[in-house]
Amino acid sequence: MPAQRLSVVVTRRLPEPVETRMKELFDVELRDPDTKMTREDLASAMRRADVLVPCVTDQVDAALIAQAGDKLKLIANYGAGVDHIDVATARQRGILVSNTPGVVTEDTADMTLALIMAVTRRIPEGLQVMQAGEWRGWAPTAFMGGRLGGKRLGILGMGRIGQAVARRARAFGMQVHYNNRKRLRPELEAELDATWWESLDQMVSRMDILSINCPYTPSTYHLMNARRLKLMKPTAVIVNTSRGEVIDENALTRGLRAGELGGAGLDVFEHGHEVNPRLRELPNVVLLPHMGSATLEGRIEMGEKVIINIKTFADGHRPPDQVVPGQL
Repeated sequence: MPAQRLSVVVTRRLPEPVETRMKELFDVELRDPDTKMTREDLASAMRRADVLVPCVTDQVDAALIAQAGDKLKLIANYGAGVDHIDVATARQRGILVSNTPGVVTEDTADMTLALIMAVTRRIPEGLQVMQAGEWRGWAPTAFMGGRLGGKRLGILGMGRIGQAVARRARAFGMQVHYNNRKRLRPELEAELDATWWESLDQMVSRMDILSINCPYTPSTYHLMNARRLKLMKPTAVIVNTSRGEVIDENALTRGLRAGELGGAGLDVFEHGHEVNPRLRELPNVVLLPHMGSATLEGRIEMGEKVIINIKTFADGHRPPDQVVPGQL
């Protein structure tokens, strides 16, 4: 007699190959239409499912976990970041949490360099003129930006994505600097030709470009606060493809509007999709709708990792990407 299949609830639509494979393996509920679940929807799903597959738009906090049914044993997150899940409370309830690390590394690093180029070379301004049909021909002083070669790039957070950004930056002839909780191994530091700064304050004050690549944790909330932003050069550019909460968005907006910073490229925002409207008014700011990991290949790989985590759990083993509280 075949074993009963796990009941799995997925909170958002996933790429078709991922959903097809899930239907083959599990008793799965897919989201249709692709809208964000309400809090009531999530609570209901957590009462009837063995496995919940949420994503970054779902806030699975302690109060919600308290409403989970006895069936729920695994939260298999579709994504690497788990700051939207109360992992410690889940663990106390006997619910495991897994994620999908490493999948988005290259795609996010690509987008980081794209934002750096877009801001420093004023690409959106040129695009806007062309689309409006307002270009009147080449001029020696039109749309002058900055050269990347020789610029000092400071990377805040030298994990997988930070290292991938460093490798790309070196190919553009940039000088790589970084601040991290722990210094890299000497051989890796030499491979990346990266200079470590123990003091974040000292690093940001000397950089031409600052890339935010650290995760969001209580200790990184507003790590780039008003004081640190004021330490940056008035010509410096800040790029964030990590989590919006790492930057004090209001302070950043004030600094940009006051001419205290050269520009910003943001793929994430402090309050989710609610973007400070004053940022949209600035020509030296490039805003993207959290699309750093948005490649078909990457999203399918994320789904494959979710499936492996669920299948391994179903087979009675620890999910390979289990998240342990205190080791985030």
